[in-house]
Amino acid sequence: MGIRLIALDLDGTLLNSRGELSERNRAAVAAARGAGAEVALVTGRRFRDARPLALELGLDVPVIAHNGALTKHALTLETVAVALMPAESARAVVALGRAHGADALVSDDHEGAGLLLYDQISEGNTALAKYIAWSRRVVGDEAATAVRRVPSLEGYLDHDPVHVTFSGGCAAMRRLADEMGRELGGAVKLLLTLYPRADFALLDVLHPNASKGAGLAAVAAEMGLGREEVMAVGDNFNDVEMLEYAGTGVLMGNAEPPLRERAGFHLTAANDEDGVAQAIEKFVLQPLSGRQVNG
Repeated sequence: MGIRLIALDLDGTLLNSRGELSERNRAAVAAARGAGAEVALVTGRRFRDARPLALELGLDVPVIAHNGALTKHALTLETVAVALMPAESARAVVALGRAHGADALVSDDHEGAGLLLYDQISEGNTALAKYIAWSRRVVGDEAATAVRRVPSLEGYLDHDPVHVTFSGGCAAMRRLADEMGRELGGAVKLLLTLYPRADFALLDVLHPNASKGAGLAAVAAEMGLGREEVMAVGDNFNDVEMLEYAGTGVLMGNAEPPLRERAGFHLTAANDEDGVAQAIEKFVLQPLSGRQVNG
């Protein structure tokens, strides 16, 4: 029984360090799909930020976005699964972040293409300013309506959003995650995505049941597939549950040493060396070729 579903993280995995999709990775994805495997994007990005690439690649498998809190079809915007944060928890998270000098971003609009909301950018918070500017670039002509500043996030949050995000240096985000873990406990899930080379980190705060692994499991179940028919490729700590779910978990060569030292995962090349293509060629295309040759 071969691999029939390939789950790919985006940043640091399918995309190189410049945020680009290489020709070799593009060709490998196309070859895998041509051989009968489905390809899903599984990302910490908001759905709206991941949607353009899914449409460009012509993927019809739902996009698992927001670290698994929201799974939607890119073309139709049909929602497959969602785990919204309770409004009370979201307000507490925003207030706690503010108390520790961190500016929050709120992801909302799970029924549509998605909204990103903020109420302030504190002086010196260049990480947040850059992230908002990046989000505007990614959504292009939709930026004016897709990324909004509101008078107060606490006032806006009279309903359940998708999730709350903080960004900043790695050390600062680790400290904030520790504080939130102590004060909020199991009321929320905290996921850190670290990019030490750029000293940049994202702290995503989600419904406690949300994860990339849960989102991938839901898609596999919808397709009638078992774990042994799934391959997942990722590079960061928020990918661990997805990699553990998949029958074939593949870790990128650019992952941090604590991840690369974990047992049970295969290792491929770095994202700037087409590690995704190499994994697809090894675990999907070569076995298919061998079966064809052997009849």
